[in-house]
Amino acid sequence: MPQISRLSHSLGSRFASSVAASAVILSLAGPVAAQQQGQQAPKVTIAAAAARDIVQHASFIGRAEAIDKVDVMARVNGFLEETLIHDGAEVGQGDLLFRIEDSNYSAILEARQATLAKAEANLQLASLELARKIELFERGSVPEAERDSARANELVAEAEVRSAQAAIRQAELDLSYTTIHAPFPGRVGRIQVSTGDVVAPGGAALVSLVRETPIYVAFSLNEKQFIDIMEELGTDPEGMSQDENRPDVHVTLPNGSVLDETGEIVFLDNRIDPATGSITLRAEFPNDKRLLVDGAFVQVSIEAPEAVSRIVIPQAALQRDQKGDFVLIVGAQQTVEQRHVTTGEQIGTEIVITEGLQAGESVIVEGLQRVRPGIAVNAVLATVED
Repeated sequence: MPQISRLSHSLGSRFASSVAASAVILSLAGPVAAQQQGQQAPKVTIAAAAARDIVQHASFIGRAEAIDKVDVMARVNGFLEETLIHDGAEVGQGDLLFRIEDSNYSAILEARQATLAKAEANLQLASLELARKIELFERGSVPEAERDSARANELVAEAEVRSAQAAIRQAELDLSYTTIHAPFPGRVGRIQVSTGDVVAPGGAALVSLVRETPIYVAFSLNEKQFIDIMEELGTDPEGMSQDENRPDVHVTLPNGSVLDETGEIVFLDNRIDPATGSITLRAEFPNDKRLLVDGAFVQVSIEAPEAVSRIVIPQAALQRDQKGDFVLIVGAQQTVEQRHVTTGEQIGTEIVITEGLQAGESVIVEGLQRVRPGIAVNAVLATVED
């Protein structure tokens, strides 16, 4: 009996302790629950995903290329007698650039002309001789061999005349090469020779000449970009450079400013370069202000001829995790939802969303660090600055 009494006392003590502990837990939990119920939902700023007409474009690295450029060379040997241009001068087609001493070539031409006169006199004499031999042969006064010899002499004299005429043409060409003219309009670079230098066909260039207006900008597309653009425009390679709906081309200059001229695609290569996996295109620009310089690297942008409707959101709403880009949207019940999206091009402070959002859905742009998916928020619409 004493043992039963002690056991009952022990069980009674444990039950009392348990009840006391439960009371303490409830007393502590009560204020916490009350605090949670009275806590306000975090405040966030939202913006609506908007459908806008976007002129699609793609950007590439390009290089300015002169349509015409040449190293001006001497075509005959001689002393440089006169330089008629200065460094960096603008020249027109046919303008005189250099003059090589021509006295030697003038003398050669006179000698060739004298040789021709002599050959023509010999031809006249041979023709007279042949006429006499034919007459005498018909009378039976000379043998046939003499007539044939006279005819051969006349043929030789005719050949000498033609040879002398060819020599004169060559001498005239050499004489004409002593004056060097611009083959096309453009601007010269630094002159590489001085008056009095000996110049020759195999020597250094006298000066470089570049046509600055208009000018090409060449750039390359990889195979995927090429197919995407062809499908987007609904055209073929020939139409890319000839159709009226061919895309506009713009360039951003090395200083970051956009050239205020629109280029047109004038050339599309007929093969993919196996070394680079790309195809080359050329756009032509008027280059009236001479801001595109041969050899300069620029950013090229191709624009579609017509605008298309696309969903855009502020870039501030975009976040990224291991699965990719995502946004936090606020639903009808003012709760936060995570939505992964596929992005397109950037347009100023906004970005195109190609998949994952519908027009009108609200995305959080401020207060992202205070929220997580599933909680309720106090959403405020972002103000639009003019």
